[in-house]
Amino acid sequence: MKKKLFRIGIAVFICLLIGFLSSVATQTSIDTWYATLRKPSFTPPNWIFAPVWLILYIMMGVAAGIVWSKGFYHKWVKVALYHFGFQLLLNAAWSIFFFGLQNPLIALLDIIALFILLLFTIRWFQVVNTTAAYLLIPYATWVAFATALNYGIWQLN
Repeated sequence: MKKKLFRIGIAVFICLLIGFLSSVATQTSIDTWYATLRKPSFTPPNWIFAPVWLILYIMMGVAAGIVWSKGFYHKWVKVALYHFGFQLLLNAAWSIFFFGLQNPLIALLDIIALFILLLFTIRWFQVVNTTAAYLLIPYATWVAFATALNYGIWQLN
């Protein structure tokens, strides 16, 4: 049990670290470039993004930690965690593309790839542990919403 909690803790830390690093790219443009964009009517207020992502990164970390606790030597665990790692990189890249490079089109292509890879990740997590897969569903829902939002911003600007 201690080993499982340790692995969950490490995974949560990694996810939160990625989230923090992504926020650095976000903060450079949130009050300047992003404020000038035309946005879809369903755009939430800026203050909602940080708490939502905090919760999602924690849930992602718990899910990855649960899968990791099944033993990295196991083939399905490796496949699941590789998918998780790649989708986490695409997640971080989105902030760089959208806010850092200020390019909604490249960010849209990234987030579409992220969503597809996330669906595969959920499927692989389900093979290893159903609870871990369920923990990623809110994340997938938010990414789907963010994809629609990104698309709307790209279309309006």
